[in-house]
Amino acid sequence: MEVDWSAIQRKVPLLAALAESARASARLEEHAPGELLFRAGTAPSAMFVVLSGEVRLVRGSRSGGEIVLQRARQGVLAEASLDQSVYHCDAVASAQSRLLRIPRPILREALKNDRFATAWRTELTRELRRLRAQCERLSLKTAHERVVHYIETEGENGVLALGQSKKQWAAELGLTHEALYRSLAQMEKAGLIRPQGRMIRLFKGRDHR
Repeated sequence: MEVDWSAIQRKVPLLAALAESARASARLEEHAPGELLFRAGTAPSAMFVVLSGEVRLVRGSRSGGEIVLQRARQGVLAEASLDQSVYHCDAVASAQSRLLRIPRPILREALKNDRFATAWRTELTRELRRLRAQCERLSLKTAHERVVHYIETEGENGVLALGQSKKQWAAELGLTHEALYRSLAQMEKAGLIRPQGRMIRLFKGRDHR
């Protein structure tokens, strides 16, 4: 599959700084929904950049559910694996996804270039901000609070375009899907939210307790 670098770097600006020598080793991959990219405990041989679709990093919980550690729609997947001996979670495509696969030794060599190293640090900073928001959200005690936080941080002007199933959203919020459905129904009844298809509008100025 031929790589269209002009289109790819528009989607993921980090890759504009990747040298031609490194690009020669990169390969495009297509993954169907539910397909496993890698499993926890295996040794990383490549780094992945999500170009379209969605890939989740997940671990199993003690209750038998799923804990979502990262939901990547565009950008580097499992960036910490660049320096790890094994993966610490599973990666599963949750939608039809296209990824760029770059051999790990090639990416390590690319980081010796100042321009790419700077772009890489910018990408990591962006991901750190996302993870901080997720940690803050998971520290909240109630489903109600987590839903409000998610809409305010991941939506725009109080409107969330839900790009996943509610069951998947519940996993990302660290909730059972029953708890999420119950909270959404209560919030809608109280006039705090208004679902409109895949859109959920949050109304401010209400009592969010």
